[in-house]
Amino acid sequence: MVKRCYYEVLSVERDATDEEIKKSYRKLAMQYHPDRNPGDREAEEKFKEAAEAYEVLCDPEKRGIYDRYGHEGLNGVGFRGFSGFEDIFSSFGDIFEDVFGFRGARSRSRTAPRSGADLRYDLTISFMEAANGVSKDIDVEKYVLCGDCDGQGTAPGTEPSRCPRCQGRGQVTQTKGFFTLSSTCPQCHGQGRVIADPCGTCQGTGRVKSLKVVNLRVPAGVDTGSRLRLRNEGEPGENGGPNGDLYVFIYVEPHELFERRDNDIYCRVSISFAQAALGATVEVPTLAGMEKMKIPKGTQGGKSFRLKGKGIPNIRGYGRGDEIIELAIRVPTKLSRRQEELLREFERLEEG
Repeated sequence: MVKRCYYEVLSVERDATDEEIKKSYRKLAMQYHPDRNPGDREAEEKFKEAAEAYEVLCDPEKRGIYDRYGHEGLNGVGFRGFSGFEDIFSSFGDIFEDVFGFRGARSRSRTAPRSGADLRYDLTISFMEAANGVSKDIDVEKYVLCGDCDGQGTAPGTEPSRCPRCQGRGQVTQTKGFFTLSSTCPQCHGQGRVIADPCGTCQGTGRVKSLKVVNLRVPAGVDTGSRLRLRNEGEPGENGGPNGDLYVFIYVEPHELFERRDNDIYCRVSISFAQAALGATVEVPTLAGMEKMKIPKGTQGGKSFRLKGKGIPNIRGYGRGDEIIELAIRVPTKLSRRQEELLREFERLEEG
């Protein structure tokens, strides 16, 4: 039997988005599900055909192969479609749970170890702290394991008991048409155990809110949008799983003198007309303090000078940017009689 085009099966265009493909598949799965079409072989085949099309088009690698080489290309990498409903439900348990309210028999029990949730912290630092690096103590509010019950959720001296509904499996089985499916136990919520006498501190959850002081080393060279990761400083894991991580997002305040562009910094310095014409040695601000810089004779307004290695350090630890000094010439707004006489004489000499 010749296979139909997967895009035709799902009634989507070749440039369809993942969400459009998923939406179309949900609709077909509802329409042709065997429970809604008992004994209908044609609906059963359409159900499997839609599942196969979705399995390919929702996977970027398989979709790319199919777009270039068609069904033969997928055969060449070992894809043979689905052999039966067990195959379909093991691959698309999440969709069938959303649509029909249950998962396939291969669903993972909630008693398995799970990582804790990651946390986010927004930190504002000064321009100079970003340039030089800084150590900060930050207060992070998060859940921690309850100290009174060691995270078990039970009152002191008691233990959780096996769930009578699922007998500790965390799942209950039910018959849907001609096949058997498993779903999360509604009594223990997949934990496989129930707590008759909960801990008074955490109310049986095994976790309590706490404020923890975390020391953060901000490396030199960070900028607004930089993200720092502190491993295991997130929420505690469940069932023995690892803690989540803490992600610190950096915001750098602007500086009154310096402007950052990549790892270079820009600074505008004003000099007098006489200094520009005659040349001078002036003091300019840098990240390390004031430094002397030589201005050659005849320097024009808008001229830039580059101070090598005076910019922001590379955050990866090698090299640093430069500082660019942009010169502006100050024009006096008030002149003494003598200054005005000298300037007019200067003007006459230029014209002569």
